[in-house]
Amino acid sequence: MTDYVVEGKGLTQDYYVSGGMFGKAKTVRAVKGIDFAVERGKTLAIVGESGSGKSTLARIVALIDHQSGGTLTIEGHEVDIARHKPDHVLRSKVQMVFQNPYGSLNPRQKVGDVLTEPLLLNTKLSARERREKAEAMLVKVGLGAEHYNRYPHMFSGGQRQRIAIARALMLNPTLLVLDEPVSALDLSVQAQVLNLLADLQDEFSLTYVFISHDLSVVRYIADDVLVMNKGECVEQASRDEIFSAPKHPYTQMLFAATPVTDVEAIRARVAHRKALRAGAGA
Repeated sequence: MTDYVVEGKGLTQDYYVSGGMFGKAKTVRAVKGIDFAVERGKTLAIVGESGSGKSTLARIVALIDHQSGGTLTIEGHEVDIARHKPDHVLRSKVQMVFQNPYGSLNPRQKVGDVLTEPLLLNTKLSARERREKAEAMLVKVGLGAEHYNRYPHMFSGGQRQRIAIARALMLNPTLLVLDEPVSALDLSVQAQVLNLLADLQDEFSLTYVFISHDLSVVRYIADDVLVMNKGECVEQASRDEIFSAPKHPYTQMLFAATPVTDVEAIRARVAHRKALRAGAGA
């Protein structure tokens, strides 16, 4: 039996739009009956242009917004946050990493406080235990325990996104929803963060729902791809199927219109520079 961490069946999302002084109010359907399922330890990439509904779907999966219709199932349990507010156990299973590493961290909080706050609110760990876990997580994401007492403005964009990833992992989630997590970063930094996400997925058996418009990033990280256009799923298949033979005209247009960035080549250059530095220090 396939072990699905998250499943969506017929998910919809409606928004009420006021007609103003003279117009008529109307309901706009931003997500139109989406079906998907993600196996444990796998990555589903949701792609599409701006306004396609991919981020709206991500907010439903991340338990930020409730769906208007359809069913959302997480680890075998149906979830509808409009009817039943999620408890801390469910909240800990699903975490989200946002696009902007400059806006997602509180500039008034030290990094240590950013990381330990979820533990303070959701666990009974002592202050010492919370600090030890936060320092260990900083090391996991490629930073250091010495960064615990620093403020976000002291870090680069890539480092801030590592901190955001560390925060998302503090409660040992099973599912991470990543909404354009590398689009605000330089290309070389993108490769480093993607490598980090791949390593963390292997180490912690994490399941990813990865939102992106960058097909080169999707090709690198995804196992399966769901293509959205105007709130609808127009194509869904494995990464290899999508990239070797896209069937829907919209998918073909998306591929033709998107500049290709070779993330694998960037990754190779980063690895080469690391090897050179290591050799120089030997």
